[in-house]
Order: sequence, then structure tokens, then C-alpha cells
Amino acid sequence: MSEQNNPKNPVIMQERKRWGFFGIPWTFTKYTLTSKKLIVSKGLLKTTVNEILLYRVVDMTYTRTLFQKLFGTGTLVVYAHDKTCAELEIKNIKHSEDFKENLSEAVEKDRLRMKMRQSELIDADGGDVDIGDDLF
Repeated sequence: MSEQNNPKNPVIMQERKRWGFFGIPWTFTKYTLTSKKLIVSKGLLKTTVNEILLYRVVDMTYTRTLFQKLFGTGTLVVYAHDKTCAELEIKNIKHSEDFKENLSEAVEKDRLRMKMRQSELIDADGGDVDIGDDLF
């Protein structure tokens, strides 16, 4: 069943990567945000689809250059605990701020649904400690 027709995982928002100038969607990259996944579909003749489960998203960075501001686009970088796509750049999309807010809300809702909690560990020197580090 496709993501668009799945009532258990409805589509929240869809955006298309746009060409750098003028915000024209001349690329074949599509970003789909559902209630459980962030799906990236790339390609015309050969299509590659990558999915990131929302509860695995750790952090996001949102940027807008001067040209992106002029043409109404923006870039969102998503950091996740995902082996195939630990850092995903969602580049030059329209409604980028709305996409960021929708993604942030969906991540929190999915973490609550999965009863997951993101915790950060800080060592005695104030630096981050990876979850895999020996603490004892």
C-alpha cells in the first residue's frame, strides 16, 4: 500500500527539491512527511527511496541564505540514528519553515506513540558522551 493511501500512516506534508535559482522544481527529489516516516525519493529513470523513522530523528538545523529568502525556499538538515542516512539535507524546498515545524511536531508525537525518550549524557568535563561509550 502506498504512503498516500495508508490511513494508519497519513501524509502530513510533501515538498519537492527546487533548483537553486528562482525556486523552480526541476529536480526529481521529493520529500514526504508522514505520521511515522520521513521519505526521500530521488531519481527519474532509477528511483531510490530512503525512509527515516521519525522516532529516530535526533536534531534538526534550519538555514536560509539570502538567495533562498529571495526565492522563498530554505534548507533543513535532519540528524538521525539511521545507518543509511544519519544526516539528511532537505535542500531548497518551498514552505521550509512549515516543513520544519510539521516535522518537529510529528517527531514528538511519534516518540510519544512509541514510548521513546531521547536522553543526552554529559561527562564530567561538560562534553557529550555517546550512548555506546563505557560509563563505568
